[in-house]
Amino acid sequence: MSEKKHIVDYLTQTCNQGGSDLHITAGAPPACRINGLLTPLEDHDIDPDEAKELVLGVITESQRSRLEENLELDFSVSVKDVGRFRANAHYASGTIEGAFRYIPTEIPTLETLGHSQTVSELCNLQQGLVLVTGVTGAGKTTTIAAMIQKILRERSVVAVTIEDPIEYVFEHACGLVKQREIGEDTKSFSNALRSALRQDPDVIVVSELRDLETIRTAITAAETGHLVIATLHTIDAPKSLDRLIDVFPAEQQEMIVTQLANCLEAVISQRLLLRQDQPGRVMASEIMKVNHGIRACIIERKFEQLLGLIQIGSQDGMHAIDESLAHLLVNRHISYNDAIIHCRDSEFIQERYNTAQAAK
Repeated sequence: MSEKKHIVDYLTQTCNQGGSDLHITAGAPPACRINGLLTPLEDHDIDPDEAKELVLGVITESQRSRLEENLELDFSVSVKDVGRFRANAHYASGTIEGAFRYIPTEIPTLETLGHSQTVSELCNLQQGLVLVTGVTGAGKTTTIAAMIQKILRERSVVAVTIEDPIEYVFEHACGLVKQREIGEDTKSFSNALRSALRQDPDVIVVSELRDLETIRTAITAAETGHLVIATLHTIDAPKSLDRLIDVFPAEQQEMIVTQLANCLEAVISQRLLLRQDQPGRVMASEIMKVNHGIRACIIERKFEQLLGLIQIGSQDGMHAIDESLAHLLVNRHISYNDAIIHCRDSEFIQERYNTAQAAK
């Protein structure tokens, strides 16, 4: 019989194999996600008792009490000589299971991630709201971490981060940073955000805009002289605006639209796609910077016109997702099939592909 493994063994294995996530699920082998694809770490399934023991083996008594009370728990784990993991423990069909996301110790630069100069320039903003959007696993947290690191190294600021849980750990540099974790350092996003306004911040980072009160306070902070950087689980700028506005009751939406038009500076939307030229994944992105035309569209709620303005906004540093996909395809970083799956306009992709092929 093989020696019984601890959760740390599987976290180490995940890291050593270049995995991004570890999944502990009853009735299946422990599995890690490598370049987006699940890979079993054992040749046998684990039963509910084993899954429970593995997950509980890495949380404290107080965290266990919160898990039992709330039936789910966000937390972080540090493993010596391996790294940090963002984790979620939860019940599924009455069994405790877990998901663990690896957080590299070294924070990459924006250039390394594949972002344009536009995103670097957004780090110089003194105030306003910058949104980083995408589905789960699209690299939003890493983009924000790269932005914060750049700001801390280059500007004399106080930055307050509100995270659930803390993922990347920043060092004080030219600027000071206060990292606050939901459940450990503060009760909620909205509480922490209100409190942050009294902590003399220049930059406020909200790991996720989840509810009406958090969104309202974030917009107010962005309007009153702070740079607010936050994530949203939306796929592009129009859907981000819809989401922010639709959270509010109908009678408040007109006021929120006006506030957003005044304080929103940019929306960075991103996706991670499997590379075909080498192992790993590559980022496709869309950037909307708020200029006069886009501000007018927001005020009039003509969100269907935003895409056209993004497409013609290259002078302002904007580009649409299809531009990014076409660039990655022509340079053979991604497959034709992936470009078509993720694009808005398949004819545009086909035309750019054909032109590149003909030029060879």
